Amino acid sequence: MAVASGECGVPVWPAEVVGSITHCDGYRAAVAARAAEVPVLGVDAEPALPLPPGVLEMVARREEQIQLARLTEADPSICWDRLLFCTKEAVYKAWFPVTQSWLGFEDTRLIIGRDGTFRATILGAAPWLDTVGVAGFSGRWLVRDGLMITAASDCRWTDRAVRAGCRSGNRRYDGGR
Repeated sequence: MAVASGECGVPVWPAEVVGSITHCDGYRAAVAARAAEVPVLGVDAEPALPLPPGVLEMVARREEQIQLARLTEADPSICWDRLLFCTKEAVYKAWFPVTQSWLGFEDTRLIIGRDGTFRATILGAAPWLDTVGVAGFSGRWLVRDGLMITAASDCRWTDRAVRAGCRSGNRRYDGGR
């Protein structure tokens, strides 16, 4: 199946499909699923290397930096800073097709589990949160063969969105209007 490109090169999937693409040096991937079964999907891949100096402070909230220090102490073999970056990228790729709106690094709070899972919360201070109806995402991560891959595939709706009838399989929300 050919996938068209929309604005800024964003993939345009058929209405009944959700999907995501990613690439980094030596790796390219595309994932797709039936929208009725998987309401959102975002994937990212990065080299399993530390972030360049100064980048972590730009992409991680203070509480996330503390979490990363604890994770690094527990398992120094994983570049947790890059994993956080990779996870936020996957979250954005799941977010944008549903909301058609920007999501900054500071607008998401991540909890990364050592068990290969993560939970992303879209912060309530974001001015558009109640309009778009997405409260957060859950997903999985994997580090293997010098590569880290993250996938966000479970969307949590705000209470207002649920009251308006938004749930799995319904990817559009009009702010409850």
